[in-house]
Amino acid sequence: MQYFEDLEVGGVSRFGSYEVTREEVIEFASKYDPQPFHLDDEAAAKTHFGRLSASGWHTCAMTMAMMVENLKANRQAGLGSPGMDSLRWKKPVYPGDTLRVETELLEKRRSASRPELGLFKSRVQVFNQHDEVVLEMTSNGMIEVREPRAPIEG
Repeated sequence: MQYFEDLEVGGVSRFGSYEVTREEVIEFASKYDPQPFHLDDEAAAKTHFGRLSASGWHTCAMTMAMMVENLKANRQAGLGSPGMDSLRWKKPVYPGDTLRVETELLEKRRSASRPELGLFKSRVQVFNQHDEVVLEMTSNGMIEVREPRAPIEG
């Protein structure tokens, strides 16, 4: 189990493999982002995408799925997330793409008001099979402190 004390600023993790399918792109878009370029080949061909593309929100969901699978394999005393500082969709994601994730721990600190809680910030990048960044975000996480009575470090 990984706790706040185990996190190393600058540490990089690489994980995941998610195959994007046409069926899933259309199913997700039908429910959550029903824009024509996510649903219809002909409509998509007339846009700057050039062909059917996944919703950016679908890309976020696929990223989350890979992150949760990684957490199952590498247990962490995580306590959720208070949100993101930034989110950018850098390139379209298409059916047939295979995605993977890289994270880098940017900073960490103890909560001043809750000594049992550690806070951290990570850069998350998602790459396609051509090693092109398709999504980049800066996320914030909360994690248990192993020894909450220990002196607060920066």
